[in-house]
Amino acid sequence: MLSVKSNVILQGDCVALMNQLPAGSVDLVFADPPYNLQLGGALLRPDNSRVEGVDEDWDRFGDLADPADSFAVYDEFTRAWLTAARRVLKDDGTLWVIGSYHNIYRVGAILQDLGFWILNDVVWTKSNPMPNFRGTRFTNAHETMLWCSKGPRARYTFNYEAMKALNDGVQMRSDWMLPLCTGQERLKKDGRKTHPTQKPESLLFRVLLSSSNPGDLVLDPFFGTGTTGAVAKRLGRRFIGLERDETYIAAARERIDHVREITDLSVLSTPNKRSEPRVPFGTVVERGLLRPGDILWGGERRKWQAKIRADGSLITDLHKGSIHQVGAAVQGAPACNGWTFWHFLDGADDYQPIDTLRQKIRAELH
Repeated sequence: MLSVKSNVILQGDCVALMNQLPAGSVDLVFADPPYNLQLGGALLRPDNSRVEGVDEDWDRFGDLADPADSFAVYDEFTRAWLTAARRVLKDDGTLWVIGSYHNIYRVGAILQDLGFWILNDVVWTKSNPMPNFRGTRFTNAHETMLWCSKGPRARYTFNYEAMKALNDGVQMRSDWMLPLCTGQERLKKDGRKTHPTQKPESLLFRVLLSSSNPGDLVLDPFFGTGTTGAVAKRLGRRFIGLERDETYIAAARERIDHVREITDLSVLSTPNKRSEPRVPFGTVVERGLLRPGDILWGGERRKWQAKIRADGSLITDLHKGSIHQVGAAVQGAPACNGWTFWHFLDGADDYQPIDTLRQKIRAELH
């Protein structure tokens, strides 16, 4: 049995190596397995240059002339590595697996057969996809990632606030528009790509930021040239990479060594609003930040007014109750977030949401 060391790359077969790791030792698995493209020969561009990554030995399974045999061998391989990954994954951990139309549906079925619970299918839409050179099909402009917990009732990490902040304050959707790995990020040796299917760091940035925390242990069973490890180090996560190819391992180590590690943990975490101290509006009044009798204005155009009572409730000509109840009542709405709806006058014609006062109190409590 291997001891759980972090920030290491282990060489060998991923199934054998995972079976040597302790059960329940990993917080997150990100897997970019072979896609089983089932191409019998090289794919050429119109200028007869060869497209890399479509006829690699590691992407060949079974008899390519017999699709049924190739699928059977690939399914056996998929079931083996997913079973091993499930064993090492913590009960509250999650697994991500990326694929194309060639393999992702087979992978998804096997995931469900093994008891995983699919939380989302996330579509990576490529802003600069490779064209369909033969002009016989639509351009393949996306890949699919399946995000899974270990079961339907399993607890798991989802950093909702971080993803919302990353998306300019709007809920992050399940379709991610990101470019392919190009430019300086693309690893090359002697003018050729080191790895034909290197994933962009921006993709792994979203994966790790959304579903892991600083200090978590991330396992990548198909490590390649180390995109997962580089992003994990950049975000204060630990990693274990499994890889067979010595050339890829050497490139990954050199790449990760050049990543600057962030030691200030305060910049790596986005506080979850639900975990922040609860501050009733009455506390704002108790602290003297607002006073009984002060007027609050509702809405961006200050269409509604309400008066503050000593107990922290509000009153209008027709309604009385909490900041949320009165906010909903004046609008004729089923619900209202009173903290963002009601505003107070802070100086000359400077209207601020009362939530700024709540945040001031919360800052004092930390």
